[in-house]
Amino acid sequence: MANDKIVIFGLTTQGYALASEIVTNGHSVYVIDESAASAILIDADIVKNYPTVSSLKEDEPILSLIPTDIALSTAEYLFFGPRIRKTGSDIKTDITSKFKNTTSKIKNGCSVVYTLPTGLGGNNENISLLEHITGFTVGKKINYFYYPLGTDEFDYIGSFDGEQNKKLDKLLKAKKNKKFVNISSSELIHAINILSRFSKLTGLLEVCRFATEKTSKSDLITNKFSELYLDDMISDLFDLRSLSTSFEGSTNLVALSNSCLKSIDGYVKRLIDEIRLILKKNELKASRTKILLSWSLDQHDMKGDKNEMLENIILKLRDYIGDVDAVEGDVDLFNTDKTTLVIACSKYDYEKLKNNAKDDDRILIKANPIFETIK
Repeated sequence: MANDKIVIFGLTTQGYALASEIVTNGHSVYVIDESAASAILIDADIVKNYPTVSSLKEDEPILSLIPTDIALSTAEYLFFGPRIRKTGSDIKTDITSKFKNTTSKIKNGCSVVYTLPTGLGGNNENISLLEHITGFTVGKKINYFYYPLGTDEFDYIGSFDGEQNKKLDKLLKAKKNKKFVNISSSELIHAINILSRFSKLTGLLEVCRFATEKTSKSDLITNKFSELYLDDMISDLFDLRSLSTSFEGSTNLVALSNSCLKSIDGYVKRLIDEIRLILKKNELKASRTKILLSWSLDQHDMKGDKNEMLENIILKLRDYIGDVDAVEGDVDLFNTDKTTLVIACSKYDYEKLKNNAKDDDRILIKANPIFETIK
């Protein structure tokens, strides 16, 4: 087993974490960097010296490399998890193109593990495409598994006919045993997990719309959800969108997923309305105001939800205020003559801002459900 060639397509935070998990179990892994035509050997020494993909990228150590085509054509296990930065209808086209190019090189006997969320029925499409590209029959010549990587660890692996694969089980056994189920069942379990989390969030956001009075806002600040930030809210938004596009007709599931998506859109609108209200209350002119969105994003994240959301908010704010920028953590406002509104989009960013509090005229807004404002 130790000699089996394990390849991960996608040098992302999730892909590197997966590689580290497999390396912990005594195996070496090749990770394909999409930006280069090469596969990087990740072994125990690399994982020890570079615990994250960020540290690996920053230090740029001398690495053992092989051409991408060789890595793919010799892979026993291929984990597919590319970096997604396209938006809208271009996302599916981009993923399909990468899936075709990647799997066209695999050999007889390879096991393909799909780590992106597909929604319901998406894996059947993948299997049909895989068989068409390779000429191999899934379940006979090659294997296919569904293991979506997300914020929370997924305890199930979808497999063809629900059969257990002992080798794959051992590869992923660093934390806990995984249960093998039918691919359709794994899609349903993932859908339940995602919809449960976002429907709970939707209830919270919709009720907080009514916290408009100073007293109610003050009372709610003491609640634990005041530490829920925009960064937390939209984790795995990609999964929710994938699900919503896989539902058909006018079922309750369509209504539920759409209401979750609309609630997040509504939250963004409320955030912008809150900023306009702060300007009005403080008699601030738009031309004399600067807005900074403090959001330390993981640029190596497999999914592009947060980058897309940040760009979306900046564009919407610029309709009202021209001077809008994104920053990470704290920022020195010494050279500005404008009143600055700083929006903390994550707990990490808020703590950084709080710990480095300056004696300037900034107004700090926590991007939580009640928009807690600190002068």
